[in-house]
Amino acid sequence: MSQTDHQVCATDDVTAEWLSAKLGAGPITHFSIDRIGTGQMSDSHRVTLTYGSGDGPRSVILKVASSDEGSRSTGASLGLYEREVRFYQDVAPLVDDPSIAHCYHASIEPDGRFCLLLADAGNSSGADDIAGATLSDAINAVTALARIHRPCLGHSAVESADWLQRDSPIDQGLFEGLYNAFVQRYGEQLDPAHRDLADRFVAGFDGYVAHQAGLDVQGLVHGDFRLDNMLFDERSGSVTVVDWQTVTWGPAAMDLAYFLGLSVPTDVRRAEGEQLVRAYHDALEGAWPGDIASLWEAVRSQSFFGVLMSIVSSMLVQQTERGDTMFMTMFARACTLALDLDAVAVLPEPVEAEPLQPRADDEDRHEPGPEDLWNESWYFDFADVEQGIGGYIRLGLTPNAGTAWYTAMICGPSIPTIAVVDYELPVPPGSRIESRRFVADQEIVNPLHEARIRLDGTGIAVEDPADLLSGSPSGADVAVSMNLTWTTDGTGYQYRVTPRYEIPCRVVGTVRVEGVGAEPIELSIDTAGQRDHSWGVRDWWSMDWVWTTGHFSDGSHLHGLDLRIPDMPAMSIGYIQSPDMPITELQVHRSDESFADNGLPEHTSLHIDPPDRRIEFEPLGHGPLRLTSPDGAVSLFPRAWGRLRTDSGTEGVGWIEWNRHRANG
Repeated sequence: MSQTDHQVCATDDVTAEWLSAKLGAGPITHFSIDRIGTGQMSDSHRVTLTYGSGDGPRSVILKVASSDEGSRSTGASLGLYEREVRFYQDVAPLVDDPSIAHCYHASIEPDGRFCLLLADAGNSSGADDIAGATLSDAINAVTALARIHRPCLGHSAVESADWLQRDSPIDQGLFEGLYNAFVQRYGEQLDPAHRDLADRFVAGFDGYVAHQAGLDVQGLVHGDFRLDNMLFDERSGSVTVVDWQTVTWGPAAMDLAYFLGLSVPTDVRRAEGEQLVRAYHDALEGAWPGDIASLWEAVRSQSFFGVLMSIVSSMLVQQTERGDTMFMTMFARACTLALDLDAVAVLPEPVEAEPLQPRADDEDRHEPGPEDLWNESWYFDFADVEQGIGGYIRLGLTPNAGTAWYTAMICGPSIPTIAVVDYELPVPPGSRIESRRFVADQEIVNPLHEARIRLDGTGIAVEDPADLLSGSPSGADVAVSMNLTWTTDGTGYQYRVTPRYEIPCRVVGTVRVEGVGAEPIELSIDTAGQRDHSWGVRDWWSMDWVWTTGHFSDGSHLHGLDLRIPDMPAMSIGYIQSPDMPITELQVHRSDESFADNGLPEHTSLHIDPPDRRIEFEPLGHGPLRLTSPDGAVSLFPRAWGRLRTDSGTEGVGWIEWNRHRANG
């Protein structure tokens, strides 16, 4: 393989020959690599070079996907890596401006790993978003921004690029959840006027986005144009703009409004804003299709972008003391800009975000992505307090690993936990699973309305369900048969943040277990249950969660997720619905739980809102699981079904799943 074709996706892949080939210089006799920056989605390194003869740059910057698998999967699935690589491949040559680092190499693999080799702006230094830009730095920044924007305004080939046209994953429902977490963390630090402005913005967010997408003047948008993503050369005054992972196509003044609102101190912006907008307009050299007054109107309309990103970014990155100070500073500046420009007047009327519902064609298998951890799973459960039995079935496919997981549990207070578990199945061509111990099939009889599960085979009867968390459970073989149908009993609910939906159901059919006692357990089932379907990158070892379903005597159904990602605020997802109340998204789903020494749950209290309600959970049956990653990380899932009771006395039944990951096994 020639060095031109040599694949570099990590620092260990770099060779002197590859560097020489990409730089067109050398030979290179020695190089050293040092990590720079603190990016979470990517790893950046300075490569210092020594030449045997000839000449070339003394150093270059190597940027690759994050070494953390969870961050890498997120960056790939959100298209961040593709955007930056394609920017340097397709757009940077068109712009051809020194404010964009020269790119020696840009490549991306089907699994999302990428490599950029860029010129090193070694004589330049970063600025501080907390302190804010000086007037001279601000003028240099907006002038460089205009030079980048100028060739792209009205450029049909750039506008039509698919990779620039991805829909934002942020909609009003998700934004409301992030904003609630933002207020929970920072509420006491927020100026009341800024809080009122943000409340109004969030309440009309979907309408605002739709209006912005329909504006006549659209162009290239960096997406995070602030001081932290710029390098300034104090001697020449030049600016290098970095981090193009959020580049998109959108309202043309968005970057300018964002910079004025986040990186320019309010006193400087109020005194010199006219000069800064004039500098940007002049540097466009007539490319803006209007006068400077129309540009100011665009800045006014797009000033909320800084409010949006201050909220969203603060909730999606690791919390630090400096980060808290920076986000509070930027939020205050962005709100002040919007208030100074009376931008509230451009907001649409508040509209309550409608819950998303699944589509019928999403019941089928999906085309897998390239990521190692891309997974698709179908889940079904039931719980019957009167008969003292509950159960669940899950089929999980990891096609890029060539494996399938099948888990089925039957449990209750008076019987051992019956487990049918196999983590080493081949991916089936259809919905039928055959192994040496069981045969199983699932059928979507009527999409979004009816599904059927059949299972016949051999499981084990585990007397102490905590043994299932040990990784080596044992028990006597038992014959297991399930023939159950899940019929929709409510409204399906589609997650906003990830491809997944939940459906409350009525479950009817038969369950038979032979070999536990003198007589077979044979039950007719007619009870409440749940099913769900998810697909996408699934890293069970990178975060914790509490997943809940509930079905109550008043006919209402509950589903919630308390998502616990390290170094981020807890995130709530879910719904409550009943025959006399439309499906309502939860803003709060919090769990307070305790576990016995054996890892099984002892007590759980839930808090949901709306409506503001407390729910106690009494476990009656345990069906726990243990998942081990290829690198040895372990997640324990002490799943249980049981009795639910609200603070108003309404009783119900449901399942709760806790993911308790342990990185070191």
